[in-house]
Amino acid sequence: MPRPRKPDVCPPTGSAELAMLDVYMPMMKSSAIISAGRLGLFEALASGPLSLAALAEKIDSSLRGTTTLVDFLVAIGYLEKRGEAVANTASTQRWFTSAGQVDYTPGLLWTHEAWVMMGSLAETVRKGEPETTLWEAMVEKPHLGPLFSAYMGAFAADLGPDLLKHVPVLPSYRRLLDLGGSHGLHSIRFCQAYPQLSAVIVDMPSALTETGPEIERAQLADRIRLSPGTLQEHDWGTDNDLVFYLSVAHNHSADENRLAIRQIGESMTPGGLLVIHEYLAETSLDPLNAAFRLTLLLETGTQTHRHADYCDWLKAAGFTAIQRIDLEPREKGSLILARQRKTKMPPGNR
Repeated sequence: MPRPRKPDVCPPTGSAELAMLDVYMPMMKSSAIISAGRLGLFEALASGPLSLAALAEKIDSSLRGTTTLVDFLVAIGYLEKRGEAVANTASTQRWFTSAGQVDYTPGLLWTHEAWVMMGSLAETVRKGEPETTLWEAMVEKPHLGPLFSAYMGAFAADLGPDLLKHVPVLPSYRRLLDLGGSHGLHSIRFCQAYPQLSAVIVDMPSALTETGPEIERAQLADRIRLSPGTLQEHDWGTDNDLVFYLSVAHNHSADENRLAIRQIGESMTPGGLLVIHEYLAETSLDPLNAAFRLTLLLETGTQTHRHADYCDWLKAAGFTAIQRIDLEPREKGSLILARQRKTKMPPGNR
């Protein structure tokens, strides 16, 4: 059954009487929300409403500047007036403060950095690939790695309950391989839920700088270890019962994913479970999917892939019982679950 469509997060535009409003207003909205995150404005209101003077003092900003920013955030529905005070709306409290369900403030801080990268979009379109990939930029600017990992950590916190709900972990499973697991939250969550599991997290060194302390805080250092390195040059072992390939495939070409899935299959125990999380390339793109593909062109030079492509790669690698789960809301993407054959085929028969 097709899922009912919800209103697009980016509705069609072009009807404004002043054409530049289509550019100016989205720019001002993004800039204001990002600035509020950088100033700690939403977090300052997490404990309750404040007067403008008290808020300005708390975020160490001028009263005039704070008032002007607040007025705009009220106008676009991120803050609300309560008498002489100002407060977060329910949605802002939920998504951009430590008191909410998930704090996406790291996403605002990352977008501040990505804003500069977007300036080279025209050149990337002309060339067909980025001049500098996101991973190369992280080497040149080491602060980008932890920042991006923190953003992905916020998304992982949001995705985590869906994984626990949809991923069946058998009592016989002992070893979890978390590929591209940077923040470590998925490994931590599953090791907490399933005491028999131990985990290995593979990611680039720049993405793992804050992962060790996070594992220590969860008191799981004896069960989760880090293995820095690229996915293309790594020994994953041969006894993995559960493998996570979450939000990784869109950063790689079709050939790279085909090879990675084959190597994953070779590293798994018979009957083991591979879990892929992705945004799938469909025949017709909605604005969000189209925007994501444009982002990938700019940042990594890669693209999203079709569900049929994953099925082909999985079958060629010896996986069976392939299952697709489209998450709700749709902006969370999809899961693909596949089991390794009970008996592995000899390499020459693949």
